Amino acid sequence: MPALPAPDYPADVRARLEADAKEVIARYPGARSALLPLLHLVQAEEGHVTRTGIRFCAEMLDLTTAEVTAVSTFYSMYRRKASGDFQVGVCTNTLCAVMGGDAIFEDLKEHLGVGNGETTEDGAVTLEHIECNAACDFAPVVMVNWEFFDNQTPQSARQLVDDLRAGRSVAPTRGAPLCTFKDTARMLAGFPDERPGAVEATGGAGPASLIGLRLAKGEAVPGRGDGHVIAPRTARTADGSGGEPPSGHPAEEPPAGHPSSHDAPQQTSASDDQHPAGPAAEEGE
Repeated sequence: MPALPAPDYPADVRARLEADAKEVIARYPGARSALLPLLHLVQAEEGHVTRTGIRFCAEMLDLTTAEVTAVSTFYSMYRRKASGDFQVGVCTNTLCAVMGGDAIFEDLKEHLGVGNGETTEDGAVTLEHIECNAACDFAPVVMVNWEFFDNQTPQSARQLVDDLRAGRSVAPTRGAPLCTFKDTARMLAGFPDERPGAVEATGGAGPASLIGLRLAKGEAVPGRGDGHVIAPRTARTADGSGGEPPSGHPAEEPPAGHPSSHDAPQQTSASDDQHPAGPAAEEGE
């Protein structure tokens, strides 16, 4: 067991963090609601949530260290041990995995000589697998300190981590320029990114997601011609007219009785007298 209580920050560090913490706490009607950003704040100080950081958060919010520890160990975004300047996350969820994410992750583990959640000896890179980077349009995706590197291959991912370790300039596919993990943690605590041009840098969703948005608006499907559109769903009128066509093509009439083929009633055990489900009680009926 570690020695208790945890040591405090040096006086100058404590004073600086207290000023920042009070600014964060003032944003919330209840002080304990500031716990998540305060954990990011102390993570920005040391690169992970230390016992000293937990003690600081507890004292600032009038919580027990057990309460703070329970939260800090629940969320994977809070590091429990020292980590690298660059958190390299490889998406291994279904789509990225089949598009090459699994191969990238295995290749990087071998190339860097580390396992999941481990850091290279030079302290530059921490490698981890991520369940979803919410960028399926660009699969397979790698993130560095939460910035996107899209359409990766094992070769490009190796070059990426080599550049990071060598201190060479690396630019994300979209979004803000890279910064260190500590800088990212401070932004997540709610403090602005003061680098020139960083806020203006941005990146949109991929073509597949934007197609979905265009379809929802009733616009033409790219590559299918102006005659093929998905009309926005509308309710049927009292005389049975109107409603969304079942295939989305404007020339096709929807079947009578329901506004969309997607909403058609399905045969279920509750509606099938020949194959009832469960006892014939009031709830079963």
